[in-house]
Amino acid sequence: MKKLIENLPEFCMSHWLLRIPLAIVFVHQGYMKMPVDADEASSYDLSVLVWWVVTYGEFLSGLGLLFGGILTASWLYNQKLDWIGDMITRFSGITMCCIMTGVIWIGEPESLTDVLLYDNLHVLLWVGGLFFALRGNRA
Repeated sequence: MKKLIENLPEFCMSHWLLRIPLAIVFVHQGYMKMPVDADEASSYDLSVLVWWVVTYGEFLSGLGLLFGGILTASWLYNQKLDWIGDMITRFSGITMCCIMTGVIWIGEPESLTDVLLYDNLHVLLWVGGLFFALRGNRA
C-alpha cells in the first residue's frame, strides 16, 4: 500500500484550486458594493470610511491573491519577483481575515458555536484567507 501511495503523482499547482474560487468570491463581493454608497454603509451601522475600506479591501484582496500567485508561477518564475508575489499573497490573506472577522463580528453572534454552526460560509472564507496569510505562495 505504501508503494502505491508513493507512486501517485503530486499536483504541485493544487493551491490554485483554493486560490481561484476564494479570489472570485472576494472580487465579486467587492465589485457588488461599488460605487461606495453612504446609505448602504449606514444600513450596517458603518461609517462611509469603513465601508470604503471593506469594499476596496474585498476587491483588491481577491485580485492580489490572483496576482501574487501569477508572479510566482513556474512558467513565469523569476527570483526577483518571487518574494513580491509571496508578500502580495500574504497581505491579501491577512486582508481577507480582517474583513471576515468584521463580517462575523457585525452579525453579533451569541457564542463561538453559533458562528461555527450558522455562519460557516464566513468561517470558511476566513480560514481560506488565513491559509494564504500563513503559507503565502509556499502552499
